[in-house]
Amino acid sequence: MAKQKKMEVKEQIETPPQETGENGAATDVARIKQEIAERIQNDEVTEIALAAIDELAERAGELDKIQDELNTTQSQLMRQVAEFQNYRRRTEQEKSRLVDLGRAQVVQPMLDVLDDLARALEAAEQAEQEQDGGPAYQALKQGVDLVFRKFNDELTRLGVEAIEAVGQPFDEHLHEAMMQQPAPDGTEPGTVLHEVQKGYRMGDRVLRHSKVVVAG
Repeated sequence: MAKQKKMEVKEQIETPPQETGENGAATDVARIKQEIAERIQNDEVTEIALAAIDELAERAGELDKIQDELNTTQSQLMRQVAEFQNYRRRTEQEKSRLVDLGRAQVVQPMLDVLDDLARALEAAEQAEQEQDGGPAYQALKQGVDLVFRKFNDELTRLGVEAIEAVGQPFDEHLHEAMMQQPAPDGTEPGTVLHEVQKGYRMGDRVLRHSKVVVAG
C-alpha cells in the first residue's frame, strides 16, 4: 500500500502542473510538494504506530502468560512450605514423645530401688528409737540417707515427682485402690486415707499409680 502511494506521489511529482503564470505555477508546485510530503509522513507514522501496537499487544499477552505461571509456581511453593512446616511440627512432637517414653522406661525400674532405700531408712529410724546405735550404725544410716537424697534429687531433675494421695479425692487416673475402710468422722467418702505405695509421675505421664486405701 505504501509502495503504491509512493508511486502515485512520484507520478504527481513528475507530472508538471498546468501553467497559470510564472508566479502561480511556482506556488502550485510548492503546495503540491508540501501536501505530498505530509501524506508520505502520515502514512509512515501510521504504519509504524500500528506495528508498535501489534508488538505491544503480543508482549502484553506474553506478560499475562508469565504472570499466570508465576502465580501458579508461588501457590505450589506456599503449599510445599505449609506441608514442610506441618511435617516438622509432627516430627518434633514425635521426637518429644519418644524422649519422654525413653525417660519413663529408664526411670520406672528405679522406683523400686527408691522404695528399698526409703524402707531401709524407716527401719533404721525405728531401730534407733528402740535402741541406741553405735558410731558404725550412725555412719551406715547417714550413708543410706545420702544415697536416698541424691537418688531422689536426680529423679526430680528428670522431671519425676511424687503423686499426692493422702487426703486427696480418689482419682483413678492417679491412684490404685487396694482396699476400702469406713470413713472416719468428718471425712468424705472417696477420700484417700492411707498410701500403701507411693506413686510417681513425669509431666502428664503416670509412671506408677499410688496404691492407696480409700474411705468407703
